[in-house]
Amino acid sequence: MDWIMQPWPWYVSGAAIAIVMLLLMLVGKNFGMSANLRTFCTICGADKKSDFFKFDWATQKWNLIVVAGAIIGGFIASQWLTADPAVMINPDTVAELQTLGFNSAGKAYMPDELFSLDAMTNVKSIGLLALGGFLVGFGARYAGGCTSGHAISGLSDLQWPSLIAVIGFFVGGMIMIYFLFPLIF
Repeated sequence: MDWIMQPWPWYVSGAAIAIVMLLLMLVGKNFGMSANLRTFCTICGADKKSDFFKFDWATQKWNLIVVAGAIIGGFIASQWLTADPAVMINPDTVAELQTLGFNSAGKAYMPDELFSLDAMTNVKSIGLLALGGFLVGFGARYAGGCTSGHAISGLSDLQWPSLIAVIGFFVGGMIMIYFLFPLIF
């Protein structure tokens, strides 16, 4: 099990992504996770309230399997394939995060200060998670897809809007981490 629990080389995982993308393009499908939210909403009846959700969701059943696989795979990886829950983060980054109050940096996969059960009683944490979720959802809809859809599927298909979106994702992330994050914490 040691070989599966270690990080895989880029050329193995990169080749696997390339093969999957090639197969998807050959059958005329696009990969992306945010489109599944629209499918879930349609299945639950949102098409009765908004024209945006009026489409044949059955054509997206294959993409729902991707969501199920991500959930099941994440559970299996976290329960049985994770030798150490700590994330290898640069020591300078850990020190900087600790000065901002993130004492669990480098010790846990997700910062306890934002994602523990205790944090769910903190108004600031709940507000940040809700605002972040709204902005990610709005951004994914406004950009015509999520980061995985644009960065993996769109760039594989050489789509100019996806290149612009991916550059925007990186610029937005840099602005957040260098300018807004220190102000919030």
